[in-house]
Amino acid sequence: MAMTASQKILAAHAGLDQVSPGQLVKAKVDLVLGNDITSPVALAAYREAGFGKVFDPERIALVMDHFTPNKDIKAAEQCREVRLFAREQGIKHFYDVGEMGVEHALLPEKGLAAPGELIIGADSHTCTYGALNAFSTGVGSTDMAAGMAKGIAWFKVPAALRFTLTGSLGRWVSGKDVILHIIGMIGVDGALYRSMEFTGPGVAALGIDDRLCVANMAIEAGAKNGIFPADSVTRAYLRGRVSRAWTETDADAGAEYERDCTIDLSAVRPTVAAPHLPGNAVTLDGIPEAPIDQVVIGSCTNGRISDLRIAAEVLKGRKAAKDVRVVIIPATQLIYRQAIDEGLVGIFLDAGCAVSTPTCGPCLGGHMGILAKGERAVATTNRNFVGRMGHPESEVYLASPAVAAASAVLGRVGSPEEL
Repeated sequence: MAMTASQKILAAHAGLDQVSPGQLVKAKVDLVLGNDITSPVALAAYREAGFGKVFDPERIALVMDHFTPNKDIKAAEQCREVRLFAREQGIKHFYDVGEMGVEHALLPEKGLAAPGELIIGADSHTCTYGALNAFSTGVGSTDMAAGMAKGIAWFKVPAALRFTLTGSLGRWVSGKDVILHIIGMIGVDGALYRSMEFTGPGVAALGIDDRLCVANMAIEAGAKNGIFPADSVTRAYLRGRVSRAWTETDADAGAEYERDCTIDLSAVRPTVAAPHLPGNAVTLDGIPEAPIDQVVIGSCTNGRISDLRIAAEVLKGRKAAKDVRVVIIPATQLIYRQAIDEGLVGIFLDAGCAVSTPTCGPCLGGHMGILAKGERAVATTNRNFVGRMGHPESEVYLASPAVAAASAVLGRVGSPEEL
């Protein structure tokens, strides 16, 4: 039986010759991820089950990134609990203030994801690592606890949708526009518990940061995971980061897909998601000229160095509109340092922006940019649900770094071409 890339990875980790959609399998995992919100819940389940030592202290990653530096007493206590567990268990990949970054940017940067690997994380955007040809997916905190203890997890093998990419991206268009376009096309449940597999000649036109962004938001279409093939772009990114052997995994010829979609990248235009769903995708000419109060550029979706470079290109020599607050959040310490060394931080400061230490912060309504009643934001984050970034009567437009930066200057949702 021919299998998709995701099915082949699951089969290999379950010790099976083949698997089929809907089948339940028990598979070995290569990495288990938790953060400062989900890990305390997992630790409670871990202790309740009577687990002792973790299955492998080098294959667990704990990243304190959501409410850190701690915003209040509860956040401080949650991080302390995870910190003590990491010390007790000798967890190698524990990242706290000064070392941490937004988890889904940090783990690829640290070389903790590679082709053919199976990764689970107690965070829905764990699907990010499919950009590196891994099968990665979010799980609940109890599954995280079992994964830490035993190094295994149960999976229902997903069916798949295939997205064949052709052409190349135009000026001011990025992976964020591509995934918003796709979610707008198929809907927020269009890939429900399916694998979104990206293929075709257009894949080569996407940089690794574009792919990380696209895979990150597969969950916003309801997908179990998103996955790209490994190619020269993948290998160049992994070079110097990953020394262990990996297995590049492609779909078999004749693999079955529930749906085939062809996306001409050259036809994708700058796209935003209007409140209150990532599926409310519209091009900029479909947005009313409503004033905005805040812009956030960062997150596990768009806080990488290429994103900051694009934002700086738009903001250089310009000022944010008088009544617009702009928060820039480099996704990791390394990215922060690169932004300083390249002069990007200076550009942001000259434009009137606040530059934050790496944190998930405002993306989930945590801190560093909460919205008040009636306020409207443009953000490079991945969700714009009701109340996502603050008051339930606030609004969030999801956009690329280029559109977000231009909107900061214009004082409304807009394009760099308008500047």
